[in-house]
Amino acid sequence: MAIREMSEEEVRGRVRALLAEAHPDRVSQFEFRGKQYDHGLAWVHFPEGYGGLGISPRLQAVVNDEIRRHAETVYEDMQINPIGIGMGAPTVLTHGTEWMKKNLLRRVFTAEDIWCQLFSEPGAGSDVAGLATRAVRDGDHWVVNGQKVWTSLAHISKWGMLLARTDPDAPKHSGMSYFLLDLETPGVEVRPLHHLTGEAEFNEVFLSDVRIPAERMFATEGEGWKVAITTLMNERTAIGGAASRKGGGSIGALLDLWKARRGLTAETETILRDRVARLYVEAELLRLTALRARAAQKAGNPGPEGSISKLAHAELNKRIWECAMEVIGDDSLLYEAGYRRRRPSGESFATRVALAKYQFLRSRANSIEGGTSEVMRNILGERVLGLPGEPRTDKDVPWKNIPRSA
Repeated sequence: MAIREMSEEEVRGRVRALLAEAHPDRVSQFEFRGKQYDHGLAWVHFPEGYGGLGISPRLQAVVNDEIRRHAETVYEDMQINPIGIGMGAPTVLTHGTEWMKKNLLRRVFTAEDIWCQLFSEPGAGSDVAGLATRAVRDGDHWVVNGQKVWTSLAHISKWGMLLARTDPDAPKHSGMSYFLLDLETPGVEVRPLHHLTGEAEFNEVFLSDVRIPAERMFATEGEGWKVAITTLMNERTAIGGAASRKGGGSIGALLDLWKARRGLTAETETILRDRVARLYVEAELLRLTALRARAAQKAGNPGPEGSISKLAHAELNKRIWECAMEVIGDDSLLYEAGYRRRRPSGESFATRVALAKYQFLRSRANSIEGGTSEVMRNILGERVLGLPGEPRTDKDVPWKNIPRSA
């Protein structure tokens, strides 16, 4: 897709026109973001008519900045519909049918429809291509049976991006197809998986004779892995490239805790001061790197380089919250929530300390979700640095002949 030229000032003018028509401080989320989509300011690099203007993706930062300048109410994409906006929309645009583009993209951006990603299985986590969920053609439908796991937000999702095996006689990367699944279809059962925080953000999803219309397949039969790569590359870029303002996000929370510190010995305070300062520098370097990568981004889907920021973000975020626990001191040993089992509700935390304890536990998942840090290092080594890959004994072997644990 050719990129057309547009100045930063023209983009800001379009945002001001949007705000004059529908201001987020005065209208609902759905109304404002629907108008933002209609003005081509949802994803500016998308084509006109599909939430974009066909201009450079770097100008999206200009849109976001102008909205923040003139509005107190700001909707963060990765908070209201992270999987739909960060991964689903690029997949629909690249591989979806015309019906999907016209009927799904706007509701993805407004977050009227929440999305989830049905890839991982009990026997196919890091090795997604080893999945066993089967889809069999039956007239104008595909009938799906299997189990998915670690499915974030499945309990509130309308649509799921489903990867299933349609040809067990083909090698594992070649015998998969990619479907759009309505989670309200009969035969879909979502069960909660409670993790360390007591929340059930992740889920198991069981599929029993689930019928999916044939026209809800992305691309063509057997091209599931190609479509999945689009989803995964955008996922890693979305996770690692969601740069906040300077001093914001998790590092900002750590700085607030540091300013309110009490009860530390002089020796401990000296050591922690150095750690906080180093973490701040690392967070700022990561933020600036993400901004630079976004400024250099061209139209189209990101490549394996997105794994760099995803890996760095995951590991840094864990270290920031580990440091926060040390700043809190002995009180970090207590978790007030009492491991109350609940669904994520977006509830606010009464104190910075309570938030930090929650985030310390939640950050354990950062180096697993969206691809483990070990997988990210393999991708960087092989596809970015050009290092020799690990030996693979299952290449070109029919999936049905590959030994499996489940």
